[in-house]
Amino acid sequence: MGDCLFFYLRRHATMASFLIQPDHAMTPILAFDIETIPDVNGIRLLYDLPADLPDNEVVLFAQQQRRAKTGSDFMQHHLHQVVAISCCMRWGQDKIRVSTIGDPEDSEEVMIAKFFEVIENYTPQLVSWNGGGFDLPVLHYRALIHGISAARYWDMGDGDFGDSRDFKWNNYISRYHTRHCDLMDLLALYQPRASVPLDDMAKLCGFPGKLGMDGSKVWDAYHAGRLKDIRDYCETDAANTYLMYMRFRMMSGALDADEYEVEIKRIKHYLAAQAEETTLGGVRRCLALNQAV
Repeated sequence: MGDCLFFYLRRHATMASFLIQPDHAMTPILAFDIETIPDVNGIRLLYDLPADLPDNEVVLFAQQQRRAKTGSDFMQHHLHQVVAISCCMRWGQDKIRVSTIGDPEDSEEVMIAKFFEVIENYTPQLVSWNGGGFDLPVLHYRALIHGISAARYWDMGDGDFGDSRDFKWNNYISRYHTRHCDLMDLLALYQPRASVPLDDMAKLCGFPGKLGMDGSKVWDAYHAGRLKDIRDYCETDAANTYLMYMRFRMMSGALDADEYEVEIKRIKHYLAAQAEETTLGGVRRCLALNQAV
């Protein structure tokens, strides 16, 4: 599944397009997740560490600094380097795709630029689990570092788009607007102490939850050269987020029970087809996800 690219990439294009033109029969839904590692170069710069200090020791030093200050070794948002952005996109009458943006060798800058270009082209309903607390703030800081333009995403009613006025009342940035649905935050009624993990809720709802890895293992996997496994893991989180959003839409009345079953079958059939086409490590996750739903 990790080898099924979300985009058809052209060698000299700054942005790849879908194989077909957007179908405006429905508002596209883009459930997404990111995976990150400590920004080794940023840590070196901010702490004035020697250039020849091994990456692993740079990270250990930064983690020790964080533990001494906060009791946790979790890096601040701006020191998270993005290594994967995975999406489950549902658009048109019957189209769905689960994939990771770009190629494994793409830089962080390229991946983030492509993510925001999807928003520029499709103006989708964004869906995340804790995206307001982690994923989007990380993308904001990293996009700022790289100088990435994202006019559509940042439109709060004063942009140059034909429908910019609508974004005054419903945009991607404001916490209580719905163009970005942070499902974890919404279900917790915006109370951090009521937040729960995606893995727990997905399993309680009969979905697969996390498969093969969790966020705490990403740095070790990256350091061991296992980027493919990280991308596969990120895709399962994106797919779980989409499945939870479908469940929420049924609960909120946006879908009736029959419509919900149609959507679940749609992603199940898509994943089954992907499992047949995939010969690498992602096939196990594809099959597990397919069996679970």
